[in-house]
Amino acid sequence: MSYALNFGAGPAKIPQPVLLKAQKEFLNVHGTGMSVMELSHRSKPFGAILEKTKKDLTDLMEIPSNYSILFMQGGATTEFASVFYNLVAAKQDELKKAGREGEEIVVDYLVTGAWSSKAAQEAERLVPTVIGNPVRVHRALNVKALNGGKFGAIPPQSEWQLTDPKKHNVAYVYYCDNETVHGVEFQFIPEVDASVPLVTDVSSNFLSRPIDVSKFGIVYGGAQKNLGPAGVTIVIVRNDLLVDINIGPIRPLMLDFKTAADNDSMYNTPPTFAIYMVGLTLEWLKDQGGLKAIGNVNDRKSEKLYKVIDESKLYKSPVQPNCRSHMNVVFNLTTEELEKEFLKGAEERNMHQLKGHRSVGGVRASIYNALPEEDVDALIEYMLEFEKNHS
Repeated sequence: MSYALNFGAGPAKIPQPVLLKAQKEFLNVHGTGMSVMELSHRSKPFGAILEKTKKDLTDLMEIPSNYSILFMQGGATTEFASVFYNLVAAKQDELKKAGREGEEIVVDYLVTGAWSSKAAQEAERLVPTVIGNPVRVHRALNVKALNGGKFGAIPPQSEWQLTDPKKHNVAYVYYCDNETVHGVEFQFIPEVDASVPLVTDVSSNFLSRPIDVSKFGIVYGGAQKNLGPAGVTIVIVRNDLLVDINIGPIRPLMLDFKTAADNDSMYNTPPTFAIYMVGLTLEWLKDQGGLKAIGNVNDRKSEKLYKVIDESKLYKSPVQPNCRSHMNVVFNLTTEELEKEFLKGAEERNMHQLKGHRSVGGVRASIYNALPEEDVDALIEYMLEFEKNHS
């Protein structure tokens, strides 16, 4: 079997040792004589898999004890609605206890790319469904408006317009830590008032480097880019934000964090195989030395790739250096014809899924945890060869 260099943005490459272990256990997981896909989610063997997966995630991320780990379904896109409903409800609960029912609630969004933009749009769509309080969606940062109609930058926080929580009821501040489409990544954690929960979508840089979970109300991401196959979304939520379903907006139980937490992510049948694969990936990450070690590898991979781009006359990055993604390296060639030729040549060299997102075009190399450094070196060798042949 030929080895493919898989630069796909998601579903993405899974570490080969993880796939081999899953293959070995496919028909008989943990001595049960059954595949993990055949186990009852309420059985002791699967319960042990779930608990170990949570423990390994807690160890790797150093998750504080006042947080819950939830395994949700519907991808990160479904969490756009879950975050809105749950945190608006939590703010309503707070206002009700203070005797301030009916006051306006504000939610702040930092819009730095396609995914944070979609999250803000979903919040706006759901505003009319909220019962009891008017809700306003505020784009505290809209990069397109500040950057000539294009994404590719993150202005300093001094240029943002975060809502003042001393004057308004701010339910949360939301941002996408790594914009998969536009290749933009925050190199810092936004500073918000201690009274305001900070929410981040880490789908495409999940466990690619250390993160201080204690600074967040919610950290969430789909598994299919850095943690396993599509099918499960991991939500890490601070326990004080779990509110009863009968307070706040009416929302489906499957979007309700408290319902998920109270039922240990098994209110209905969870995506058992995907959770099992996440567990194997976490074991692999531990074997690599943890998040600091894998972060160092990711730094090397991205730095050498950006070095080639910056020193080239043929390749150009559309992202400002201070916010370039370590996971999704996007670049353009001088003409679309050359881009097509470059991508065709890459396929011939068994380098796959390098085409940029359909909304922006260009080239995108997704270099997640599972992508070996030698695969990045092979891509660089091809880029240098291609430029030499077209100089």
